[in-house]
Amino acid sequence: MCRAHQPPPLRPLQEPIRLTHLLESFPIARMMLEVLLIAGGYLFGSVSSAIITCRVLGLPDPRTQGSGNPGATNVLRIGGKKAAGMTLLGDMLKGLIPVLLAKLLGAGLAVQAATAVAAFLGHLYPVFFAFQGGKGVATLLGVLLGLHWPVGLLTIATWLLIAKLFKISSLAALLSILVTPLYVWLLIPDTSLMIALLLMGALLIWRHRSNIKNLLEGTEGKIKQDSSD
Repeated sequence: MCRAHQPPPLRPLQEPIRLTHLLESFPIARMMLEVLLIAGGYLFGSVSSAIITCRVLGLPDPRTQGSGNPGATNVLRIGGKKAAGMTLLGDMLKGLIPVLLAKLLGAGLAVQAATAVAAFLGHLYPVFFAFQGGKGVATLLGVLLGLHWPVGLLTIATWLLIAKLFKISSLAALLSILVTPLYVWLLIPDTSLMIALLLMGALLIWRHRSNIKNLLEGTEGKIKQDSSD
């Protein structure tokens, strides 16, 4: 009597093999991949969302108008909410995407953190735009979302709260970045992430030194409320 055909046993689900796992036996190749991730993060961060948005919409170069800063707040002043929204989204994505790519490829936290810093530096000092970049707020929010999204959301919520209360973008940025290390320490106490955050925070504060002077003198401009769409 013939036995009924039995289907082969199901294999247990396995964790997907990532590129960095395949390169474990090839340390030089792995190191090259990590260098490419970091260098790619800088190049991706060097793409200026503000300048490109203004060119596409036929607006003046933000480096020559308003505060002279190629960032979302200055674009809001010279081009309205639509242009500022496009700039904000672009600046956040160029911080988020390189970090997510590093994470997708299985890079460790140290490499993810280095990629985040590289993307942030690209925004501050873009190689494609004569190293004249923005102040880094939106890009920093993007890299935080990529590194650990709860920390990113808490930082964004802090920025929104302070901006709502005081209507001053620079003050919201400075205060939110000052409390972000606390969020990292409470939620993901990793040394490499903390070092990366402190470095980016120090650079962000340095880039806001003129705003700090204005805040102390009481002359810092407020967020424009009546911008056209």
